[in-house]
Amino acid sequence: MTTPHKLDTARDLDAEPLHSYDVFPVYQNASWEMTDIPWDEFRPDLVRPECIAFAMGAVMGESNSIAAQHGFFNEFVDDYDFSAFVCLWGYQELQHHLAFKKWLRLAGSDVGYEQINAMRAPYPPGITPSATLATNIISEIATNHMYKCVSRVTEEPVITKIVKRASGDEARHAREFIHYTARRLATHPEELASVLETFYVYMADPEGRYEHPVSRCKGSLPELDGHVTIDEVFRYFGEVDDGTEWDRIHKQLFNTLAELTGRPVEKLRDIRRILAELPSSGGDA
Repeated sequence: MTTPHKLDTARDLDAEPLHSYDVFPVYQNASWEMTDIPWDEFRPDLVRPECIAFAMGAVMGESNSIAAQHGFFNEFVDDYDFSAFVCLWGYQELQHHLAFKKWLRLAGSDVGYEQINAMRAPYPPGITPSATLATNIISEIATNHMYKCVSRVTEEPVITKIVKRASGDEARHAREFIHYTARRLATHPEELASVLETFYVYMADPEGRYEHPVSRCKGSLPELDGHVTIDEVFRYFGEVDDGTEWDRIHKQLFNTLAELTGRPVEKLRDIRRILAELPSSGGDA
């Protein structure tokens, strides 16, 4: 995860403004190709129905990168550097989408184009640009741990490789979204409340356990009625996780808020306390 030193760099307005220049070689060194996946080792005898549903949900979830890129470019129209990062991020997310889709076809299944196309519409802007970034921090951290957990229980070797690769990508994505959030808050400190509120809403909702933010935004699309969605991915995660990975998600989210605010954050009440202390919050949590 991003270290405090790197966040200090993100907050330094005199530092290199093109952070994507540094991200690019890191992503190149960590990147993988479709040819790196051992497709010829596919084991149809180890494919389980729940794994098919999981992969279908992953295809649906990862397809959101197109809509997200559109939304990012619109909302951050004045930020070339972040837009450059979004291009790098979007390529890797699309790669996840296509890898899961290829695996599904090997398994004799697929996701219809109508359902994928329904996810195309761009997301509306967040309450603030910082809140939009915060939502993506949550998404990347949750998905990283979800993939990590699922990789430990899948028996079919090819999808296990895909999930492990995707998990590593998501961890790196989270790191950079944290960087860009810290940089945004350095110039727009009034947006901190929206970041805290975004984290709080996700973490405090008892029905949001094992739920991805995408589900809240696009889960009710009529085109998806009766079809597998990203909900299936996190439903399966909830079945195979003994609670350990979910606890790690919460711990990482709290640690991230501590880095972003410079204050200790270990429980939900700490978020409420910081919100109450912010001048713009008016004392309301």
